[in-house]
Amino acid sequence: MAHTTEWQVHLRLVEDETGTTKAEVVLDTGHASLSGHGVAQRNPADENVPEIGDELAAGRAMSDLGRQLVTLARQDLRQMSPTEPEPDLHPATGWLS
Repeated sequence: MAHTTEWQVHLRLVEDETGTTKAEVVLDTGHASLSGHGVAQRNPADENVPEIGDELAAGRAMSDLGRQLVTLARQDLRQMSPTEPEPDLHPATGWLS
């Protein structure tokens, strides 16, 4: 059975005068809302390039959100079949033979 859905994502980035960039990503699935957070701190000796702080903070916030989604999926799987072994939801790395 085919299934299509659309989730809304909102990303907010704020950099303060000290060179700290904070990111919050909010995911709205229509049934639930999750938020991830990330922070990037510029070394005072580094050139001030706001895009780098944005990229790092946003990436860390999305990674946080991704971990939450995997955890939520595992919880849902456990509720559906509590006697089954927990599946490996982490993709394999390296070359597959």
